[in-house]
Amino acid sequence: MAGLVKMAIDRYVNLVDSISDPRVNDWPLMDSPIPTMLMVVCYLYAVVFLGPRIMSNRKPFHLNSVLVVYNAMQVIFSLVMLWEHLMSGWLLEYSYKCQPVDYSHNPTALRMANLCWWYYISKLTEFADTVFFVLRKKDNQISLLHLYHHSLTPIETWICVKFIAGGHGTFSNLINNIVHVIMYTYYMISAMGPQYQKYLWWKKHLTTLQLLQFTLVFFHSAQVLIFDCGYPKLVAALLLVHSTIFFVLFFDFYQQAYKRSQKAKLQ
Repeated sequence: MAGLVKMAIDRYVNLVDSISDPRVNDWPLMDSPIPTMLMVVCYLYAVVFLGPRIMSNRKPFHLNSVLVVYNAMQVIFSLVMLWEHLMSGWLLEYSYKCQPVDYSHNPTALRMANLCWWYYISKLTEFADTVFFVLRKKDNQISLLHLYHHSLTPIETWICVKFIAGGHGTFSNLINNIVHVIMYTYYMISAMGPQYQKYLWWKKHLTTLQLLQFTLVFFHSAQVLIFDCGYPKLVAALLLVHSTIFFVLFFDFYQQAYKRSQKAKLQ
């Protein structure tokens, strides 16, 4: 039995080594998906079971000052990554029709690969979004959509760095950075206090912006199935499925929020 397990592990390692990006093999957390998977499992356990249990007999924490700083840092982080996406190819060099991954040690290609790693790290930092909900006892904010999004994206971005650090698929990262600059700006202003609520009239447009994001990624990814530039068609197909699932989930959230808003107006 032990011999079969060892053989299976060896075959897995050989397969991964043969198709992974050798440039990232020695980068932190890139050797194996296990640390990322463990972090996701610990995150889900903490925010679904452990955190609510600890907070059940406690008053919610007032974390407005912490949230202002945290959201400001996320805005800055997203802005830097947005700039890097543009400078690493999307401003002048990349084709919006179909862009292969450059696995060379060209400075621009390495800059994009490095950016993909930082984008992966950014998804791990976003676990804090849910932790703050738990500490503030905002359990209604911890929806299936929220958990699905925050637990899936670290795994997806790890795969991106390990195998396809660059190319066509990073367009979704670029668009996501734009959305996150706007989204975390909203959260930052919201945490500043009730006197700033009058500046948040555009809250209802946030979900619309996210729906637009998934629509753009869908049509952009679909081009790879038409034009052949060497970018993996399987990855493009997975991006189509991914953007469709998120569109459906966010659209359902949008409809539910709209219905709640209409009921509130009628009361």
